[in-house]
Amino acid sequence: MACKCAPLRTSVAVFTFTALWGFALSITRYSIPEEMEEGSFVANLATDLGLDVRSLETRNAKLDVIHSKNYLHINKDTGELFIREKMDRETICMTKTTSCFLKMDVILTNPVRIFNIELEIMDINDNAPVFRRKTMHLDISEATLPGERFSLTNAVDADVWANSIKTYSLSESKYFSIDIQTGSDGSKYVDLVLSGNVDREEHAVHNLILTAVDGGLPPRSGTASIIINILDINDNAPVFSQPVFAINVSENSAVGTVVLTLNATDLDEGTNAQLVYSYTLYTSEKTQELFSLDPDSGEIKVKGVIDYEESQSFEMHIQAQDRGITPLSGYCKVMVFITDLNDNYPEVTIKSLKRAVSEDVSVGTLIAVVSVSDRDSGANGEVELTLNQQETLPFLLNKSSEGYFELLVSKPLDREVVSKYDITLRVTDKGSPPLSENETLVLEILDINDNAPTFPKSFYTIHVAENNQPGALLTSLSAFDPDLNENQYLVYVIMEKEIVNTSMSMLFSINPENGDLYALKTFDYEREREFLFHIEARDSGVPPRSSNVTVHIIIQDQNDNTPVIVSPWRAQGSVVEQVIPRSTDKGHLVAKVIAIDADSGQNARVTYQLLQVSDLSLFSLDQYNGEIRTTRMFSYRDPRQQRLVVVAKDNGSPALSATVTIKISTVEHAMPFSETTELPLEYDVFTSLNLWLVIGLGAVSFLLLITILVIIVLKCQKPKPKAFKIPPPNRNSVISRNSVISQRSSTIADSTLISSDAYWYSLFLAETRKGKVVVRQPIIPKGAGYFVSSISRSIGPSETTDSRASTLEDPRRAVR
Repeated sequence: MACKCAPLRTSVAVFTFTALWGFALSITRYSIPEEMEEGSFVANLATDLGLDVRSLETRNAKLDVIHSKNYLHINKDTGELFIREKMDRETICMTKTTSCFLKMDVILTNPVRIFNIELEIMDINDNAPVFRRKTMHLDISEATLPGERFSLTNAVDADVWANSIKTYSLSESKYFSIDIQTGSDGSKYVDLVLSGNVDREEHAVHNLILTAVDGGLPPRSGTASIIINILDINDNAPVFSQPVFAINVSENSAVGTVVLTLNATDLDEGTNAQLVYSYTLYTSEKTQELFSLDPDSGEIKVKGVIDYEESQSFEMHIQAQDRGITPLSGYCKVMVFITDLNDNYPEVTIKSLKRAVSEDVSVGTLIAVVSVSDRDSGANGEVELTLNQQETLPFLLNKSSEGYFELLVSKPLDREVVSKYDITLRVTDKGSPPLSENETLVLEILDINDNAPTFPKSFYTIHVAENNQPGALLTSLSAFDPDLNENQYLVYVIMEKEIVNTSMSMLFSINPENGDLYALKTFDYEREREFLFHIEARDSGVPPRSSNVTVHIIIQDQNDNTPVIVSPWRAQGSVVEQVIPRSTDKGHLVAKVIAIDADSGQNARVTYQLLQVSDLSLFSLDQYNGEIRTTRMFSYRDPRQQRLVVVAKDNGSPALSATVTIKISTVEHAMPFSETTELPLEYDVFTSLNLWLVIGLGAVSFLLLITILVIIVLKCQKPKPKAFKIPPPNRNSVISRNSVISQRSSTIADSTLISSDAYWYSLFLAETRKGKVVVRQPIIPKGAGYFVSSISRSIGPSETTDSRASTLEDPRRAVR
């Protein structure tokens, strides 16, 4: 079966090809302009090909474009041919030809039929002329002659026929024009023609615009830029901006300072305009030594020291030469004027000078003659001479002549205030800024003896402890004399003064060279309390001057006196015996120990202590008033005799002490006491120990007499009971000088029971206190020698106490 079918198919294919070839021999042509919009109508194929519109769909009509894109489309419903894509003739027909066709076939099936269609694309003026080079550069020497021709690049236009390039035009120029040529194919060519002489210095670059215009409607054009560079020739010489330059330069300008930069100009270019600057032979060597000239930049600089005082101006002759093959030169002159600066310091010259003057020279004395000068000129050379700190210096300047001054004394001199003057002369010019110079003169002031010695203080108080060593240094009195040399050498002496027929020079000594004051003896506070004298300091000047100072020596107390027990009185080294009733109550006053100390202050403050006691539970001792009292009543077991050792100790450092031994015997007899009477006694406090001794002795004698008289009167007025006989006071118990108590340390308690031996001492000691002395008279058993005394108690001086006062009473009222 298969073998039978194959030839059939071959016969059908050959037939079909033969039939199609016969159908495609007719060609349908259309013409359209390029750049038609998409969807534009081209033709009605169904009508033009004689086809039924309905057959286009049923016979599957399609458009086959040969060797090109499918720019067209068939509407099978209407049979119309439309533009499917915009067509560009220059793109479809890339070669520039006069005609451009687009070939395609319309193919139908059932039965197959092919229609050939040619679509001619008509050109429109849609392309402007374009130059292959937008910018064309030409180099023309300024020596080129007019009429010279230069080929230019032509423009091209993708359009054809009338739409292609028609003509060229050139922008306006008086030096150039164009010549248009037509080729055998109708294309246009253009040449640039030089119309006149060009000068690079006048117009170095010419910018022209070449325009190509096509023949379309409307016409299109394209442009290109032509840049013409005129090449230089060395036809211009260098020229300076001015033939003469005048420059002011300050003297002492630093090396390297730019004076002037020359800028010659050469209208040429390249090496023809490269200039070299140099001095000509008319410029002096000195000028060339002070100023340098840069050959390339034309910069003139300072290379040496410029001094106005040596030369006030300089002249330079300078040429500028180009580097052309045939070099050309230009010339100028530079005048440099030197401006004076204030660069020279004014000078001071000492013509005459006194190195030293006495401090008593008169005002107006000539000290020095000086001259001033300045090398500068004008205001820079005008100078003024002044004194530094002129307000404080006793000198002034007097202008004697032009440039000369005198230095004179203007105030009195005092070497003790200023011994040497550094006088600074300051000379200043009037430049800007001003310069100044100092010259210092040293003037020494010679001393005269115009000052007396002076002590730091006018009054010296010196405290000296008693019992000092003879020859001990007390103090150093140093006076000061501001003078010099022998005028300040001082001698110290004690001004003679007698005290109790004793010269001060016997008590004190002073070193005449340094003023050290010495004690020549040992002082005793209890004898001498103070000394007052003068010391003189005298210098060695001519005439000598002196001054004195008052010295007050105060002797200070030391604890050098042992307390002396004055009550109860006893012979040296003996034991004091006391007799008291055995029936004595608790608190009974057994005895009162009284001690005095010749020292003063704390050294005379005495306290009491029990050193030994037979029975510590039986007796007590008041440490301040020395009262010994019973602390309980006697019992039958207590021995009849008791022994007490009392120590009296002062408050000095170290403390000194004295002791007394009291032997107490008890008796069986009771001793009734009566009420006491008080006798007021006024006294005063004195500060002198010697006066106290005199007053004490007188008071003791007076009180003794008064007491005796009172007792006699009382005895005579009232009956006397049996009593012990009161022995008369022992006159040997009169207090010596060593037993005088200090006025600041005496203390006696009230209701003091004292023995008859110490009776007068009690009265004397009570006299050291302001108050009342109360004498209490007891009813005394026969053979006993006791009485009671009441003394107002106080520490130091006080007002009289009246509250404890009483009168003498009948002894019988005291009997119990």
